Amino acid sequence: MTGQLSLSGETRVFVVIGDPIAQVKSPGAMTEAMIALGRNCVLVPMHVAAADFGRFMAGAAVARNLDGIIATVPHKFAAYAQCATATERAHFLRSANILRRNNDGSWHGDMSDGEGFVGGMRAAGCTPAGRRALLVGAGGAGSAIALSLLEAGVVELAVHDLDAARRDALLARLKERRGAAGIGPGSDDPSGYTLVANATPTGMRPDDPTPVRVDRLSPEMFVGEVITAPVVTPLLVAARRLGCPTQTGGGMYDAQLELMRDFLLGG
Repeated sequence: MTGQLSLSGETRVFVVIGDPIAQVKSPGAMTEAMIALGRNCVLVPMHVAAADFGRFMAGAAVARNLDGIIATVPHKFAAYAQCATATERAHFLRSANILRRNNDGSWHGDMSDGEGFVGGMRAAGCTPAGRRALLVGAGGAGSAIALSLLEAGVVELAVHDLDAARRDALLARLKERRGAAGIGPGSDDPSGYTLVANATPTGMRPDDPTPVRVDRLSPEMFVGEVITAPVVTPLLVAARRLGCPTQTGGGMYDAQLELMRDFLLGG
């Protein structure tokens, strides 16, 4: 079978879970990417609230044709906790956004968001090396992006999160791994940075504030998002108005599509 989905009892099922879920763009693209390899697979979106995550995973464990899970907001830390095994990266970040079955039916996890964000930046013409970065959000995606930005060569990384304890816990882990130089807390003021990354859901709803003070943006800044809907968030609208180069959440997803597919299929 190539090029066309043929649903049957032999179809292998993958799910993407989140709360909310309507904004995700992955089901169609991931299904097509799997079919392109000749695999009889489908990715199905499922709306799972945080309070119901444990019950969902208990049910998923006994669904024998369910081969993998993509976890989005707010499930990435909880997804990692369900993994019997994981990549070194996921162990360090203590979060996972992709899970596949081990031979014994347990879950093996990885976290691809950081690689996706940096890959999307590069596809948009931005080289991370040498930049001073302000990252908003120390959650699952933010933690992964922080690590990948440091590995890509940013010379300074400031992390801002309304949850100071979560921010400080991430900073402590990063400093232990990378050294303390150039790593510290930030604020919602992007002045002086050359890279601004929003790794929070702020901007998904029409009444959300912007995650940083857009009146402090300047044209030399590259501004990136993780949000996929709306495609162009109010932060990106403000940045583009000033002439800043930008990356949408869709660009981040596109950059990690094949990585996620190959992991889920056991590659």
